[in-house]
Amino acid sequence: MKALIVEDDPEVVGALAEGLQQHGWDVAHVSTGASALRAPDAFDIVLLDLNLPDMDGLEVCQSLRSATSVPIIAVTARSDEFDKVLCLRLGADDYIVKPYRLQELLARMAAVRRRVGTRPAEAAERPEQDNAGHIIDHGRLTIDQLERTVLLDGSPVGLTRKEFELLVLLAGAPRRVFTRAHLLESVWSHRWIGPSRTLDSHVAALRRKLGDGRWIKTARGVGFSFETQPSSSG
Repeated sequence: MKALIVEDDPEVVGALAEGLQQHGWDVAHVSTGASALRAPDAFDIVLLDLNLPDMDGLEVCQSLRSATSVPIIAVTARSDEFDKVLCLRLGADDYIVKPYRLQELLARMAAVRRRVGTRPAEAAERPEQDNAGHIIDHGRLTIDQLERTVLLDGSPVGLTRKEFELLVLLAGAPRRVFTRAHLLESVWSHRWIGPSRTLDSHVAALRRKLGDGRWIKTARGVGFSFETQPSSSG
């Protein structure tokens, strides 16, 4: 597996490249947008910083997507919601804000590659959604991260903001067990100091609204994972 890091900060590149290599990735690095546009098809994934010295990363993202289907994850310090939504609309498959944990990035890379791998078979049915990269599709359950909608067996599921964010995190990496601390940090931010029962209540609400507790599995003493369920007819 080959990853292209598009980043102009050598310290960031060094730490990230070392971490990826320890997990089996071959890593190449360029520091400008122009260099990133030359050979994206030689890689399995592109990790794109948006603050580049020669081009805005959003422009690079749009140009890459128009030229290739290689997965793109924006890895950036830009935390503004507008930048995130625009980047996804321009073709990024995911968006992660610095600082981040390597394990989270690796999980997102794996999830993106799984989703992208399903695109050719589904392209005839949903070309716009698949190419946008913001759809999480688990058969009966479809999550649109831009529209912030959830469909279960074709019917909308009404979720609160935190319920939606929790579901997106879990469903983006099915069968991965997320620790309680990670879920609280990711959904409620590292500043969260409230009771941990908040997580349990949100998980209970999700199970109730999804109509089947098996969608979210409890790993006792650790946390929770998302489990895809078979069709209701099967």
